[in-house]
Formats: sequence, C-alpha cells, structure tokens
Amino acid sequence: MGSMSDRPPVPVDRLESRRGAGQASDKLTRGRMIVALDALLSMRNVTLAARQLDMQPPALSRLLGQMREEFGDPLFVRSGSGLVPTPFAEALRPKVQALAAAIDDLFQPTIASRRAEPFDPGWNVPSAIPVPPLATRPANLLDGQPSAAEVAANLDRVGESSSPHDRLARNIGVLGIAGGGHGRPLTMEEAEEAMSIVLAGEADPIQTGALFGMMRVRGATAPELAGFVRAMQGHVAARFDGRLGLSQPNDPPPAVQADLDWPCFTSPNYHNPPWFFHAARLVAQAGHRVLLHGNTGSGAAGGRYEVVSAALGIPVCSTADQIGAALETQRIAYVPLTALAPQIHRLIALHRLTQFRNAALEAVHLLRPAGGRTSLLGVTKPSHRELHRDAARLLGLPNITVLGSVRDVAQYTPFRPATIHRLIDGEPNDLALPSRMAEPPATPRPRGTSLEYWQGVWTGAMPDVRAERIIVGTAAFALFSLPGAVNGGFDAAMAEAEALWKHRRSR
Repeated sequence: MGSMSDRPPVPVDRLESRRGAGQASDKLTRGRMIVALDALLSMRNVTLAARQLDMQPPALSRLLGQMREEFGDPLFVRSGSGLVPTPFAEALRPKVQALAAAIDDLFQPTIASRRAEPFDPGWNVPSAIPVPPLATRPANLLDGQPSAAEVAANLDRVGESSSPHDRLARNIGVLGIAGGGHGRPLTMEEAEEAMSIVLAGEADPIQTGALFGMMRVRGATAPELAGFVRAMQGHVAARFDGRLGLSQPNDPPPAVQADLDWPCFTSPNYHNPPWFFHAARLVAQAGHRVLLHGNTGSGAAGGRYEVVSAALGIPVCSTADQIGAALETQRIAYVPLTALAPQIHRLIALHRLTQFRNAALEAVHLLRPAGGRTSLLGVTKPSHRELHRDAARLLGLPNITVLGSVRDVAQYTPFRPATIHRLIDGEPNDLALPSRMAEPPATPRPRGTSLEYWQGVWTGAMPDVRAERIIVGTAAFALFSLPGAVNGGFDAAMAEAEALWKHRRSR
C-alpha cells in the first residue's frame, strides 16, 4: 500500500463539489432548525411541537441539541410549566417567526397546486360593506397605580357587579403571573366572559392586546376556543335578533337554518382559485342548504369572495331576511364577516398590527351563523385539527369534519392522502383517505383573466381536468360529511358528485 504522498491529489473541482455539498447540507439543516425552533417557541413543549411538525419527539430533541451547539446557547430551560425560552431565544423569536412564515408562504401554495396561479387584480377589491373601527372603551387610569401585589389581591374580590375592565383584568391575570404563580389557561366560562367584554366594546385596547398576546405565547386550549365561540354566538345572535341558527340550546328554534356550514377565512396571500365555491354550488344543487361565510383579510383584497360569489350567482347576504331567502330559494348563500360581525372582523384584522394569528381567527371557524348539521373546516396546523374538534365537542356540536388543509378552508385534493378528524354523533372518529388518482398535468392557461378562467371551468368553456377533479372531490367530501346524506361511504359520495358535475348546467 502506498503512502499518503504516493496517492494522486484529489482534483480541485472534486474538493469544491464536496464543499458545495456540505454547504447545501448545512443550509438544509438550518432551514429545519428555523421551523423547529418556531414550533418550540410557540408550544414550549417538545412532544407538542413534534406533533405539530409531524416528527417523533426524539428526533426533535436531537435537532434541539444541534440548535444549542449551533447557537452556543441552551435556548430553553425546563420548568414546572414546560420549556422556558432563554433571553437569547426570546431575542430570536421575531426573526424566527418571520423566517418560518416566509418558508410557509413559499412552499404551501406550491404543495397545494404544483404551480402558481396568481389572482387577477379584478378579484382583489376591498369589501363593499363599510366596517366601523374596533369598538373599545379606554380606562381612565389614575396617576397613582396600585402595586402588583395589590392588583393580585383585588382579583379575588372581582364579581359580576364589577366593571368590565376589572372583570377582564381578572381573566388576564389568570393567564399571567398574578400572585407569583405561573398562570393557567382560562376555563370555558372565563374565556366566554373575556370575549364577551371585548365584543361589546367594553375592553381597554391594552387589555385586548394583552389577552391575545398571552394566549398566543401560551397557546389556546379547547375550552378557551369554545368559550370564545359561545361569546361570538351570543354577539351575532344579538345583532340578528336571534333569528339565525346559532342560539343557545334552550332557545326557541331560529328562523334561519342551514344544513352545511362552510367557513372560508383565507389570507389575501392565498393565490389559488377558490374551486370550493363550485363544489359548494354542486352540494346546493343536490338539495342541501349551504352557508359560506368568511373573508380574505381586511385590506385591498378583503372583498375577494364577494366578487367570487356574485360571479357565480351565489347571493351575498348581510341580513337575516336575505340569508333566509337565499337558503330557501337557491339553497346557498355567502355572508361576509364584515356584515355578520364587524367587531370580530376588526379583531382578526389586528394581525396587521401584531403579525400573529390571534385566537379570534381560530374560534370564528367554529361559528355557525345559520346552524348546520355539520361544519367543514380546513385547518393548517396538525395540532389544531384535534384542537378544533375538541372545542366543537365542548360546545355540544354533534357533527363536524376537520380537514388537513394548506389554507384555512376545506378544499379536498384527491391527488394526495388526507386525514380527516370528525365528530359523529358527538364521538371522535378519524378517517384516512388515500390518494385516489395521480395528479393530472397542469392545463396551459389561455389568455384572459383568472376570473374568466374560473367561471369558464364551471361552464365548460375552459376544460381543466385538474380543477374539475378538485371540484368533484371537494363536493364528494362535503356530501360524505353531511350526516345521513350518503349511503355507501366515500366512493358513493364521489359517484354522486360526479353525477352532479356532469349535469350541473341542466339544473
């Protein structure tokens, strides 16, 4: 065997190739670290963060060890309430959240559609419904502020007769560290009280920010979401004089009832055509009352679904009479959140000031403005799918279907496996749906606007096999989710959806 000096030198280009491969590997690892650190900062628990990332906890623990070596900091220390970020990790939080969000925005539309399909500017219009500013009631604070110990002592004396500011402060104190403890999540009753005060416009703006900020750091629980939804139900019922189908269990039957509730709250940055609107129309043509409700943000694209609905002939409703008439005559309606509950719309719009999703956006998906035998939810985060189902169970909703989705809307893609989390007669039931076909190739887009193309797929003027499969699959998913609507499982639902699509223009 020759000595090291006898061996031929490694070519320079091969050394550069190895170095390049190592740099690429480092970048890949660092990208995984960013996403993992964001989940750990959010969940403060390795097991919960691993579940959110679809990882095994030991794998995430190893990745955390790599992060500690990379940053030269422990990043987290253990406490009785979970992992506590170090000051260094807290300083990293804004950058980590921004990078993780950028990665999410970059890849998720690609995963969903395999191609970019930007909206035509004609779809991006502000809502035509005027919305007042967020209603608040600033507190008249005196110069001499009580100490933290005095505030903690006073929390025990706050009762139903106390001012809204004091009652909300008590609930925020429960979340925080009043009295030297570590805080705890709100009960369903406490969360309902807190959200009711905010929706009534009785909260100080600082209290609203503190409430949502504390919940964001700690992570919302199912009882908290359920309490928020109960408060939202009461708020909307009061606005519509109790005529919508979301009254409390002992109330008389409301005047307006739907069969299927379909929330569609998506970001203005969601750039894929809303094929689920076509699917909802098919379900309505099958004789089921379908209520779509939501928004697309609060800015220049906030009225996108109002344009979409009008283009497809779906009534855009803002009163109980309009909703009832649309469900009775056309079996379908769309209600913008701006009309349904401007105060909730403004709470969600706080994202523009805080750059995080607050718990109001998570809760509003469970609001059923006109009742419904079931709801179709699209939920992005894996951990939130069970969270929403658990909240629905606490609310006493017997049936609900939660679909893992790229964005916050239930649109089923038959080209990939999917797991749906359901409540059937109040009992949890999970179902794994395998991919049903290979993904058809993307259809070359002709010249014209996105709106024209989207309408043309419905009329048949623009054949697009991929879009048609998504529409039919989503309609089948909706039919399958309706209690007692289909006998024979998902295959029977697909067959019915196929027939509805084939004969859509004759109806």
